[in-house]
Amino acid sequence: MDFEPQTTARTSSQNLEFAPPSDTRKPLELLRDTEALLRRSTVATIVPVLPPKARKNLQVASSVAEDSWKVLAKIDLDKISDLELQPARIRVGLSFIGFGALMIVVLLLYINTLHPELNPVQQIGKYWYQYIWFVSLGITGLFIVGREAMRP
Repeated sequence: MDFEPQTTARTSSQNLEFAPPSDTRKPLELLRDTEALLRRSTVATIVPVLPPKARKNLQVASSVAEDSWKVLAKIDLDKISDLELQPARIRVGLSFIGFGALMIVVLLLYINTLHPELNPVQQIGKYWYQYIWFVSLGITGLFIVGREAMRP
């Protein structure tokens, strides 16, 4: 009886190479084609049940979307520089700040209108979840704007 472990020689796994992608379209072209495939079938399904005015508006909106996607698909994302994106990032940050502040004002107006019997501590205690969301949104906007201000 031989109780010695037997080692089996394992062959190294072969390195399989993946086939190169057959579709070398740009991301915006892929997005345009995917959206068009979904939109066209949806419009074709919905149009027969709509009243004439809504049917016309939906078809006009679909053709506007088609034209817009044709223009957008021509954009080369690799040619957009970081400097060209800075104004958009600043606007997004300012939008976050403004929306957070606006929603805090709306929340305070809501609380003071519908629950005037609560003192401020009780009001914040009851609506702390919404308050934290809106404050966090404003702080996120401040971080975005601050990051852009510190860039060289």
